[in-house]
Amino acid sequence: MIRPDISARRIGAEGQPIAIVDGFHPDPDALRAAALAAAFAPGRHHYPGIRAPLPGDYFAQVRAGLVPVLRNVFGHGSGVELLDASFSIVTTPPEALAVEQRLPHVDAVQPGRIALVHYLSPGDGTAFFRHRATGFETIDAGRSAAYLAALNAELRADPPAAAYPFGDTRLFERIAQVDAGYNRAVIYRSALLHSGAIAQDAALASDPATGRLTVTAFLSAS
Repeated sequence: MIRPDISARRIGAEGQPIAIVDGFHPDPDALRAAALAAAFAPGRHHYPGIRAPLPGDYFAQVRAGLVPVLRNVFGHGSGVELLDASFSIVTTPPEALAVEQRLPHVDAVQPGRIALVHYLSPGDGTAFFRHRATGFETIDAGRSAAYLAALNAELRADPPAAAYPFGDTRLFERIAQVDAGYNRAVIYRSALLHSGAIAQDAALASDPATGRLTVTAFLSAS
């Protein structure tokens, strides 16, 4: 078996770690075939697209690339709880985005929360951001109230244009980007401000054979 290729780096002024794992799944073609046969439905929690269930053995298959990342990059032990995971395809056109979908976001503010994006198609990757007004690159429970107060004041004064967060904007500075690659995963703390790096002219097909097919997952690690 070919072992996953794991690299890590720190990003931004806060020096938060992210991990990039190439060769994340031992049989990505079979995983894509499962996605092509899956039943997709509208995503929850403001996800701008559609989602479908994963094969039941997905996490057993990617354990060789995931466990060393949680231990060596993020300093967690063997305790990992899967909170949510699915095949995901971004399908919402920019002009139909809600205001919150036009902004970088965090997935959770609690300690120990980890996010994972596993790319199963070429195309757009994942970008990370700094909020210009506060300087925050991560939003934890201690920062959440101040961040939301500053952001909401900005949004009341000048709502963002109808576009995915791709590069620098008036409110946010892009501090890093991970390009998509077939069978590549990016793993990061859920408190990092981030977004799918979806270009304004991206073709947002709903067909898993041609769309921006990923696995998205959220973990609680200890």
